Amino acid sequence: MKKQDEFFVPYISESLGSKTKKAIRRLVWTILFAIIVIAGVFAFTQKPFKNGSFELTSETRLTGVFHENPYPMLRVKVADDSYKNILLLGFGKSSVNPYLAVIRKDFETLAGKELAIEGNLIYYNGKTLVQITSEEKIKVMGNSDPNILPKKEKVGKVTLTGEIIDPKCYFGVMKPGYGKIHRSCAVRCISGGIPPVLAATDSNHNLHYYLITDMVGGAIHESILPYVGKPAEITGIVETYEDWQFLRINVEDIRETGEASLIY
Repeated sequence: MKKQDEFFVPYISESLGSKTKKAIRRLVWTILFAIIVIAGVFAFTQKPFKNGSFELTSETRLTGVFHENPYPMLRVKVADDSYKNILLLGFGKSSVNPYLAVIRKDFETLAGKELAIEGNLIYYNGKTLVQITSEEKIKVMGNSDPNILPKKEKVGKVTLTGEIIDPKCYFGVMKPGYGKIHRSCAVRCISGGIPPVLAATDSNHNLHYYLITDMVGGAIHESILPYVGKPAEITGIVETYEDWQFLRINVEDIRETGEASLIY
């Protein structure tokens, strides 16, 4: 044994030498410093949470006029001559259609009828959705009035660049909702009946959202799944529907840009 070596005997108190103590201190401080650096890098490289909200623990009662062109919505009056069209969703990764099917058995049509619903609100960037958990949360309150249904207005043919998302998770259920695992979640939501939405950025870097339909205005789900969460250039016909915009497309015309996803 070299003269300068220290020898530690665990069952003898105070046998830890000064050199060993210094080495342990350096190791502890190095580990603490590494933890702080790694935590800082991890924190600053994360994308910030969106300001979307999902009222999971509380239900809100809404009364409005039901319509679907092609996705179920409730047109709610928020002020004089001002309405908000709230997208109706089912529980989990499913559409509201199974619940509506139960209600439809007693009525020839639900279009234009006044409904009272209770559900969990989801809202972000001026868009509002509501999750309904059972058919018992939907009540028919009045007769149909086709005169108070919103009208679609055709804007024209456009080419947009963006990503196809599922609005339920993106607008507030998942935070931050980024990464490949959330792309898989979006695929499952859309395949379960959640309407697909194109999130597209304009020349001023403002985000716009378009509910996607097929060229005849019908619902679209399975055929669009391969393109979810992949930046793409999409040409279609834009229609406005009060506070929502719709995009009619041919899925075959979607062109992937090959760029990395900014959302997933």
